[in-house]
Amino acid sequence: MKKILLILAIALTTTLSADIARAEIGVGAWIQTPTGDMSASSVSDKTQDTKPYVWALVKHPIPVIPNLRLEYVSVLTADTATQLELTQYDVIPYYNILDNTGWITLDIGLDVKVIEASNTALAVTTDSFAIPLGYARARFQLPFSGLAAETDVKYISYDTNTVYDVRAKLDYTLDITPLIQPSIEVGYRVQKFETTELLGQAMKLDFAGIYAGIMLRF
Repeated sequence: MKKILLILAIALTTTLSADIARAEIGVGAWIQTPTGDMSASSVSDKTQDTKPYVWALVKHPIPVIPNLRLEYVSVLTADTATQLELTQYDVIPYYNILDNTGWITLDIGLDVKVIEASNTALAVTTDSFAIPLGYARARFQLPFSGLAAETDVKYISYDTNTVYDVRAKLDYTLDITPLIQPSIEVGYRVQKFETTELLGQAMKLDFAGIYAGIMLRF
């Protein structure tokens, strides 16, 4: 919770230090199903697990300074001997290449994904690791309506390591007031972790499922 508050404080600092054109914040729940293996053991707990997520973005009109998106989510899985949780904090500076140009928005940037891994076996083992990923986001706003389709991709692959985080969603914005516009979002999210650099063990894990939440646009 302290780290979530720190992330929101960073967003607030950015807000106060720049002439902001737009800000958004969203919260919701991700129903995720794990598959894969850790070291030599297959994941046996393939039951769905629901985890909360939080995100916020701040867009300003200064061209040389990147905009900022912040995200929080965690994933959980287990095999016959251990339980693994990966708590993720994403810091994404990005540039707005197209801004609702012809109803299309395109963002390109870098995602610094900070992962806190907790492995519960005979004892609790923890590890922290920061992974840089490429980031791209595309959005299409259906003309003359509040409906939009959006997808974003975070990806890196090096040596025997591959990490990606992909989402696709639909959202609907209620044009109630010009200052604050509430929205709802429904989508599908997939994460993959194929690495030996967390907790010193090999893992090939996938997490996938639908998510839904609410947003506020300012």
